[in-house]
Amino acid sequence: MAGVARELPNGVRMGHGDGQVNGGGHDDGHREFVETWRDTAYGCFSSGHKFCRNVCPVMQVTRNENHSPTAFHANVVAMERGHLTVADVAEDYVHCTQCGACELRCPNTLMAGDFYRARTRTVDVVKAMRAFAVSQGVEQPNWSRWVEATVDAKNEPVLDVPVSQANVRDWAEDLGIPTGGSTLLFVDCEAAFYRTSLPRSVAQVLRTGGVEFGLMAEQWCCGGPALEMGYPEAARTLAEHNVADWRGCGAERIITLDPHDYISFTEDYPRWFGDDYDFEIVHVTELVAELVRDGKLTFTVPIERVATYHDPCRLNKRKGIHASPREILRAIPGLEFRDVDHVTQWSYCSGAGGGLMVEKPEITAAISAQRLEHAARLDVDLLVSACVWSERPLTTAGLEQDPQIEVRDLMELVAESLGLHTAGVRREAAQQ
Repeated sequence: MAGVARELPNGVRMGHGDGQVNGGGHDDGHREFVETWRDTAYGCFSSGHKFCRNVCPVMQVTRNENHSPTAFHANVVAMERGHLTVADVAEDYVHCTQCGACELRCPNTLMAGDFYRARTRTVDVVKAMRAFAVSQGVEQPNWSRWVEATVDAKNEPVLDVPVSQANVRDWAEDLGIPTGGSTLLFVDCEAAFYRTSLPRSVAQVLRTGGVEFGLMAEQWCCGGPALEMGYPEAARTLAEHNVADWRGCGAERIITLDPHDYISFTEDYPRWFGDDYDFEIVHVTELVAELVRDGKLTFTVPIERVATYHDPCRLNKRKGIHASPREILRAIPGLEFRDVDHVTQWSYCSGAGGGLMVEKPEITAAISAQRLEHAARLDVDLLVSACVWSERPLTTAGLEQDPQIEVRDLMELVAESLGLHTAGVRREAAQQ
């Protein structure tokens, strides 16, 4: 980090104080950034409360005030006053999973919220600061390499497995899924290459429920991770390809199995493509719950386990999807479901989102370990999730519990209770 920072009251920090950006004075980019985000920042900074720290998963493990949502806003105030530059604070903004818990806990949201258009926008501020940092030449090394590799391979480098456009559909090789159609299944990079048991489960569950669907002609990464890491141009390039492919396939509805894709397709894509973006986006948990409700899926195989559910941040906290996964779990015979309500789970996180697992894997590991400790208090032997990105660090943490707690994806559990033989790979389990 450029310059040495010291703490000032209310989370404002003083850097080197020379007003430099890349060796020059405050440029137009600095002024534009501050003007765009000052009102949001002052909404947090002027209120003085810091309830967000209690639910921030990063703060729970680092205990570093520079990593607090309050500090993320206070830094913008300090930048406006000339005390800091983006080079002083860019590394701090790595410490965010973009889970959205701080926004839900903030009194500005609870008391004013969308009615006064005063909802706290910490996730947007973090994404904007990261993008501004990159535009000013302040990049995080692992993110830079990750995005470069993503653009090169058109898919994220999910590690430990070969990633290329040539094998993005290998998981479906023997399933006979057609290309194109009015409904497409979008399989994220982690599931397509690393945890192939998940897309195979989803595909066979949907078929059992009578859902007709196809795959893209050439699927690329959704672009969400690149955007979250501060590379909007790369993200937009990936998004433009996907939308063109959907149109070429005649798609009207996109089914996602990953909450990160769901966020990208319901928030980022509409902002980029405007009124011309007229696709229906469905997360698979919502669709499967509907199929169960309508009697199109009937569970026949008991699963004699004691389980709890991990709410993916981008489903629960950011999109309000928390009822459908619980509806599914309660319908599975033999499963003893010990729930923790979705509000309590505002403070729970796997630590995998927002690029944190790429740049600060040790913090992700600590957050996942804490999540498994919460699960262990319920005396369960199974933690069920609906986010494939969360399942890698959660699985590692579960194996470190005594006794161990297995981590499964909800759709894998659904397939098992339907009596489906899905095959595929759950690599963490296979490696033990």
